[in-house]
Amino acid sequence: MTRSQLITLAAFGSFALLAGAFVFQVIGYAPCKMCLWQRWPHAAAIAIGLFAILLSPHQKTFAYLGALAAATTAAIGIYHTGVERDWWKGPTSCSGGGALNTTDLLSTDIVPIVMCDDVVWNLFGLSMASYNALISLVLVGIWIAATRKA
Repeated sequence: MTRSQLITLAAFGSFALLAGAFVFQVIGYAPCKMCLWQRWPHAAAIAIGLFAILLSPHQKTFAYLGALAAATTAAIGIYHTGVERDWWKGPTSCSGGGALNTTDLLSTDIVPIVMCDDVVWNLFGLSMASYNALISLVLVGIWIAATRKA
């Protein structure tokens, strides 16, 4: 595969993961705070992929940036997985130890609170955060492969 093809594949991988996250949200799986954090690096990777294709003389530099974006979301996914499995504590704002904000008790906007340490969906014992981490690590490999192409 050429560098452009690898970049396109990696950017499309981030697009597919991001689209999948939105599909899960539409069918009723509201995201927690860390789920939302994992989305931003995918959006960045998509933009990086587009810039790399449009600015082809700088594809190698963009490929490194794409690898960094994919590694960032993978790291957040690993951290989130650890919070879900009680390997370590998560942010107090969205984990079991989270404090209740009493100023919001009288609000008319009732929004369900999604806790970061609850697994709302899993397949074969892996949560969405785990799948994001694993697939994002594969995308890191694809981005790095793109840096090595002539």
